[in-house]
Amino acid sequence: MPTPVVNARMYSATPRTRAAWKTLLAWVVRDAGLDWDVIDYDAPQPLNALWARDDMGLVMMCGLPFSRRVPRAQIVVAPIPMPSRYGGRALYCTDIVVRSDSPFETLADTFGAVAGYTLADSLSGGVAFDRLLETFRTPQRRRLYRQSVGPLIHARGVIDALARGEIDVGPLDSYYHDLLRYDEPDFAAQVRTIATTPMLPIPPLVASAPLTADQLHALRQSLHAAIQASELEPVRARILLAGFAQPDPADYSSLREMAALTPDTLEEL
Repeated sequence: MPTPVVNARMYSATPRTRAAWKTLLAWVVRDAGLDWDVIDYDAPQPLNALWARDDMGLVMMCGLPFSRRVPRAQIVVAPIPMPSRYGGRALYCTDIVVRSDSPFETLADTFGAVAGYTLADSLSGGVAFDRLLETFRTPQRRRLYRQSVGPLIHARGVIDALARGEIDVGPLDSYYHDLLRYDEPDFAAQVRTIATTPMLPIPPLVASAPLTADQLHALRQSLHAAIQASELEPVRARILLAGFAQPDPADYSSLREMAALTPDTLEEL
């Protein structure tokens, strides 16, 4: 069997947060007595290809593809973000943002303008935005924007498109957005939030490799130990990490049901 791989690209929002995640996860696998590789898997390599692998040992995975994956991956833990809006829970949401100098103050103000999205099958960058918009649609007005632009791939792509004036509004994964605001405040300050979606289960760290019960237990013990380790305090601060939870995999089933209501393309938001 190939050596299981470890990766947290999903929340490697900046070079420093990427390095912090690598440091923390390397500490975890070493503490758990596992000789696994913390790999680099940077854009533009497709995340779906990473999540399809059968050698994931500890990999951050979007909750929507997790809910759809066959065979289902094993949830190891889910991160608990530090900012107060998460209430100490393993949750996140989507921030709907506009340029910082935009005249728009509410989501409804943006209707008729140009909307962006990351990927049509992304929960935070596509599906959650579409579901929020559904509360504004009527039988007479199904399309709310004159144009939709995508895929913009990731949250940074949304901010870049807003800054260039290519779009007027777009969605950001809230935890990713918080990491940008903390570590690259000037970049993040190019946009401001005008709406947020309801909180949903946050992307978990999963395994697709066949782990023994002892390996899984050791991983979880070491992940929780990493939250207490004094030498990792600066690392946890860099990635705004308060702790880890062990969610029920069934919590993610609602994400699959949400996506079933969303078109395969978001060209007509």
